[in-house]
Amino acid sequence: MGCTLSKEERDALEQSRNIDKKLKEDGMQAAKDVKLLLLGAGESGKSTIVKQMKIIHEGGFTQEDNKQFKPVVYSNTIQSMVAILRAMNTLGIQFGDGEQGVSMDFSFYYTYRGDVTTVS
Repeated sequence: MGCTLSKEERDALEQSRNIDKKLKEDGMQAAKDVKLLLLGAGESGKSTIVKQMKIIHEGGFTQEDNKQFKPVVYSNTIQSMVAILRAMNTLGIQFGDGEQGVSMDFSFYYTYRGDVTTVS
């Protein structure tokens, strides 16, 4: 038994050091990661925050994502528009241009028919 290590022991020691180095690097990377727990009722915007972060930090959505979300965005836009138009009617707010009332009737017609979610 001398003061030197056998080849197998040296290889094992080097492998152990490499593993320790990798664990340290992974630990430092994990410390940089920020985890955020989003709590809230359904439809409160939790996934919207995640999607916005994806747009900002990952370069946006794929073509398939765009195709998938297009009907949802369209439907949400129409539903929001209808909510505003209903509130205007309830509060007695008139359009500045009388022809806009025709657009309002048109919007209500298609919303009640259910065509707002069938856009491709």
